[in-house]
Amino acid sequence: MTILYDEGQQAIATESRRVLEARVSKDALLPLLEAVGEYHRPFWDTAKEQGWTALALPEAHGGLGLGLIELGLIAHQAGRSISGAPFLTSSFGAAKAIELFGSDAQKARWLPGLASGETIGAIAFAAGPDALPRQPDVTFAGDRLEGTARGVSAGLAAEVAVVLANGSDMPVLALVDLAGVQRSAVASFDNSRLIADLSFSGAPAEKLAAGGAARNAALHILALQAVVTAHEQTGGAEALMEIARDYALTRKAFGQPIGAFQSVKHRIAELYGLVELARANCIHAAAREGAADIIKAAAAARLSATDAYDTAARDCIQIHGGIGVTWEIGLHLHMRRARSLAIEQGSSLFWEDILVDRLAGEAA
Repeated sequence: MTILYDEGQQAIATESRRVLEARVSKDALLPLLEAVGEYHRPFWDTAKEQGWTALALPEAHGGLGLGLIELGLIAHQAGRSISGAPFLTSSFGAAKAIELFGSDAQKARWLPGLASGETIGAIAFAAGPDALPRQPDVTFAGDRLEGTARGVSAGLAAEVAVVLANGSDMPVLALVDLAGVQRSAVASFDNSRLIADLSFSGAPAEKLAAGGAARNAALHILALQAVVTAHEQTGGAEALMEIARDYALTRKAFGQPIGAFQSVKHRIAELYGLVELARANCIHAAAREGAADIIKAAAAARLSATDAYDTAARDCIQIHGGIGVTWEIGLHLHMRRARSLAIEQGSSLFWEDILVDRLAGEAA
């Protein structure tokens, strides 16, 4: 596709923005920062009501049969509004793992609930500096899991998880029902991500893939999630750019708007460039779903979006000056989210390595 959306896609973007701006507010999000285990329930209720949870899943299992492009549009608007729950991404990742690598029985059991939003999924790997460790802390033997998956986004609320584990002589990508699994909440500076350590003690699990196929499958799922997250990051960066612009046009110093000073106007112009680069990479990556180069495109989108959101969060606060760091103005909500998203689904170092490997392979 081109880097332009068609009429239907533009309608999805417009309507999702209208709905989220009406239902998600800064005042509702601030208390969540100090409440471990809580998330913004109106956001998730809205996602289920609007059918966003079903958007990119197959119609045969209750989905709408659309794709990553349309889900990315929703994620972009969720990023603008600093959505107070990670489930749009985590449930999508779990659902795609089941859709692509699961059995008919696994699809029938889990996909309808994930499509409706009544079931929440999680990807129980990709935390820490190495998103795909060679030696995971979880082992798979006799169709049971042992060990601890640490720092799992959405782990406090998820009912099903996809886990990368050590098998007897090869890695295994496993599907596990989290009923009865011990969860330890991880307090963070962005508590609405519901991060938890999942401790498995003989938890029954089902194999999705094994050996080299398991690592390839895990990377593919990470790439799909990374595209969704990149859209969310780009939405947040776009919102911050607009907030900085509006403030620079109204705040005066030395008798003129601060936007008249080069040090401010140049920063905002640079943010515009970063946002548009990230947007183009996100659209391209979403359009490559199912193509051979999806992982390369996802890595480029993820890196550019992380750079855009991190820079926008920092510069917007700087442009606001002292008021920018206050609790009430809420810019720290974006700063916290920018840092949280930067390490979910693998850090920039991980995706840089992935991109270099792909580009080096092409050159060779």
